[in-house]
Amino acid sequence: MLLAAVAALATVTATTLTLAAPARAAGPTATFAKTADWGAGWEGRYTVTNGGPGTITGWQVAFTLPAGTTLGSYWDATVSSSGQRHTFTNRSWNGTVAPGASVSFGFLATGSGSPTDCTLNGTPCSGGTPTTPPTTAPPTTAPPTTAPPTTPPPSTPPPPTTPPPGGLPRHALIGYLHASFANGSGYLRMADMPADWDIVNLAFGEPTTATSGDIRFQLCPPAECPDVETEAEFVAAIRAKQAQGKKVLLSIGGQNGQVQLTTAAARDTFVRSVSAIIDRYGLNGLDIDFEGHSLYLDAGDTDFRNPTTPVIVNLISAIRTLKQRYGAGFVLTMAPETFFVQLGYQFYGSGPWGGQDPRAGSYLPVIHALRDDLTVLHVQDYNSGPIMGLDNQYHTTGGADFHIAMTDMLLAGFPVAGNPDRVFPPLREDQVAFGAPSSPSAGNGYLAPAGVQAAVTCLVKGQGCGPYTPRSGTNPAFRGLMTWSINWDRFYAWEFRLSHGPFLRALP
Repeated sequence: MLLAAVAALATVTATTLTLAAPARAAGPTATFAKTADWGAGWEGRYTVTNGGPGTITGWQVAFTLPAGTTLGSYWDATVSSSGQRHTFTNRSWNGTVAPGASVSFGFLATGSGSPTDCTLNGTPCSGGTPTTPPTTAPPTTAPPTTAPPTTPPPSTPPPPTTPPPGGLPRHALIGYLHASFANGSGYLRMADMPADWDIVNLAFGEPTTATSGDIRFQLCPPAECPDVETEAEFVAAIRAKQAQGKKVLLSIGGQNGQVQLTTAAARDTFVRSVSAIIDRYGLNGLDIDFEGHSLYLDAGDTDFRNPTTPVIVNLISAIRTLKQRYGAGFVLTMAPETFFVQLGYQFYGSGPWGGQDPRAGSYLPVIHALRDDLTVLHVQDYNSGPIMGLDNQYHTTGGADFHIAMTDMLLAGFPVAGNPDRVFPPLREDQVAFGAPSSPSAGNGYLAPAGVQAAVTCLVKGQGCGPYTPRSGTNPAFRGLMTWSINWDRFYAWEFRLSHGPFLRALP
């Protein structure tokens, strides 16, 4: 699923500052450019170009930021840091670079320093920072900044919606099952999965092409998963789980399944193909796990309450059609990354000046339009860069504070892109969970069980909250915890399940 990388996007100006590179022999290069600079910080971009004769099948760009300059949000790569040294690694969709082709990733930084000591796959980058970077006059139109919105988030009462009948426990344990692949953690047969899991998301349904809308799902091939069950055994095991009150959903998308419903024909194909899978296996509903470039906002689409971008409008329409077909018992969950939801507090789409990442906050119109149909929203609180919370401070993964701040935004509501006239209303408590990696191998941002439970205790009871005070108050109906993944949890001796299952059941 999810090993998709997040966080943030970029403020822009009309001016691009490109730092020239000295000539080198033909081969892979990584060239740095400042695409915006507002004094207190800047936006940067590295472009990896394959000038050699062979295809690059993976890349890492590492550089050092000087003291006083700190890395902020980033996109189109994952990152690991040691002090001021930062190593960016390709995502699944941009790791292969053919001869003559280029890919890029971007990031924000606070401070005035520029990258130094750049390496690409362990060798010096062609280019880097010159001794005296070029300067430009400030733009005539003030760009947006990384400064927090000046208007405090309003206190908005929860919308008067009625929870759909879902048959879920008050506090649920939710997990993803690698049904169509092994992913290094081993295959787990549905019949062998412990009963603690209340919602099981089958990973993944994927499209035949990004824009076809034609979703396909099949069990893991025996060559990859020698222990895979037959389809009849799989269906029988699903029925057994459902007889225990469990919900089994088709999860669509994931890291590799880019789904862009750009046309009405793709929308209709999506509905037909998804219905066929749900009917074939007798599933309880659908999980939307769109990552990467599946969702984005066209230029001029600035109001989450009235979206106009086809990939957004068609997705909303398709899900509504599925909901109408299957009725009130249809379970709908979503697993967006923080980039597509909480980042919307600062940035939404390409922004008023244009040039921001058009994916920023792009899940918000989908969540808002479907809030009366939504069973659980469990944002991936991992593989994320720093995200600003309602306290106007940046929060980073790997601690209880991140879970608390990110979840509180959904429970309290927030002005989108700092606009007090466009407030994303809070969701009901029972609609909100958060996602955490089940183990260190499952995703960046792993937190030991004690830290995860401290975050839940703060959100539910208002106790032990640490430096962040939830604006939403206490949330006794908070739905629970999601993890990627059930398979990785088994690989690590069921730490997530054995720790959090009893914990959630003991909550009031």
